Amino acid sequence: MSEDFYCEEVLSGKTPVEKVYETERVLAYYHTRPFYEVHIVVIPKKHISSLLTLAESDSDLLLELIDVVKIVAEQVVSQYGASRVLTNLGAYQDSKHLHWHVFYGKQIRN
Repeated sequence: MSEDFYCEEVLSGKTPVEKVYETERVLAYYHTRPFYEVHIVVIPKKHISSLLTLAESDSDLLLELIDVVKIVAEQVVSQYGASRVLTNLGAYQDSKHLHWHVFYGKQIRN
């Protein structure tokens, strides 16, 4: 996998995605290789390496990102009765682009 799958593949259009929700600065879409029965990724369209590298100037973007995570999580809860929300940091973060996972159901792969 590339260092930043989201910029290099998704946002560039090289890898097509099924959009769930989108604003001018945030994109939510179904994971291209899901780990769970329902697996949605929420990303800022601006490159930010991780939650730990957010600048103070990105506070409005972070609020918009959390709003989209909330909207998507509410949709999943409404449809399935539950959801989980997760972001990874450090060695747990495969792609070095801030992203949140909204998921539900059984794990379908490791």
